Amino acid sequence: MLAYLDHAASTPMCAEALDCMTDVLANVYGNPSGHHAEARRARDILEQAREEVAAWTGFEPGEIVFTSGGTEADNLAVLGAAASRPGPVVCSAVEHPAVLRASEHLGARIVPVAPNGVVDLDALASLLDPSVGLVSLMAANNEVGVVQPLAEAVSLVRELAPGAVVHTDAVHAAPWLDLAELSRDVDLVSLSAHKFQGPKGAGILAIRGSVEGIVPRGFGGSQERDLRPGTQDVAAIAGMAAALRATASRRASEAARVGALRDRLADGLRAALEGVVETGEGESGRSHKVPGSCHLCIEGVEAQELLVLLDQMGVAASVGSSCASGATQPSHVLAAMGVPPGLARGAVRFSLGHGSRSEEVDHALDVVPEAVGRLRGKRRSS
Repeated sequence: MLAYLDHAASTPMCAEALDCMTDVLANVYGNPSGHHAEARRARDILEQAREEVAAWTGFEPGEIVFTSGGTEADNLAVLGAAASRPGPVVCSAVEHPAVLRASEHLGARIVPVAPNGVVDLDALASLLDPSVGLVSLMAANNEVGVVQPLAEAVSLVRELAPGAVVHTDAVHAAPWLDLAELSRDVDLVSLSAHKFQGPKGAGILAIRGSVEGIVPRGFGGSQERDLRPGTQDVAAIAGMAAALRATASRRASEAARVGALRDRLADGLRAALEGVVETGEGESGRSHKVPGSCHLCIEGVEAQELLVLLDQMGVAASVGSSCASGATQPSHVLAAMGVPPGLARGAVRFSLGHGSRSEEVDHALDVVPEAVGRLRGKRRSS
């Protein structure tokens, strides 16, 4: 069997999104920017999707900009907002590269995090002043699943940098957290459909109407408030709205169910293997992590080798480190959390989501200890 434990990388499409997209692809072929009846059909579907996305995210329909995914949304938020605001950019050390690299390109002030991955609010306060133009803090981390204290951070920004625009990358929060609640006091929110059972190639940047001067990162037509030129993928956008609706409607029950599966997987692997460190734990255990995240650092193995072996044994997971120039380097997230490089090389992200089954956890609990044992034995004999 296949135990698909890589939902943080991409989720299987839900039936609601697939059915919606199939119908639009088969029956709606007009360009929504046109003026004839078929174009109006496409535009109606596009605007219905915009209204639904707005309702679930706590924005107005006119504040929703459709993008190709989370990376484009993050880039548009950071680079587009900063282009009209000369002040410093502030972001955390554990942001997704789409935010971190864009911010570093602008000479950002980087906020450190504690060993459990939570942003240091005192350090954030020390980096804020009235000159700051943009602050970007993710809602939930894509590698280790840590939920950031967004409300407290926004409160500091409003007090100490009252002119700053606040952006949050909520891509990995979408399946687990109430988007309208978490973004209530935020100006810009990024989302990506394939993280909540929608199609790849569709995303969202929600922009409060009070935010002016976002500069587009591309040039062409006047679609999406002149911020994202190009003909919209109506089928993908409709499918994204359907997926967001389905995700929101079952979020509470799925969070409890998936969280229990995650706990059984994490606890089982830690009991079966010596030298396993679960990242992102704090005094409250896993309570500040999203339910689907199980990120482990396993001593005595190289994560890339382990993933290859697990793939052969029917377990799909992700490496918790990035590859640069052919050499495995600890991820910037783990480095920011102070995880020793030797331990970080054995970091693996197991992630669960809607559709994850108890049998998949059982299979992983059977084969992961075997795979780790084989690799550790190989290392000892070499």
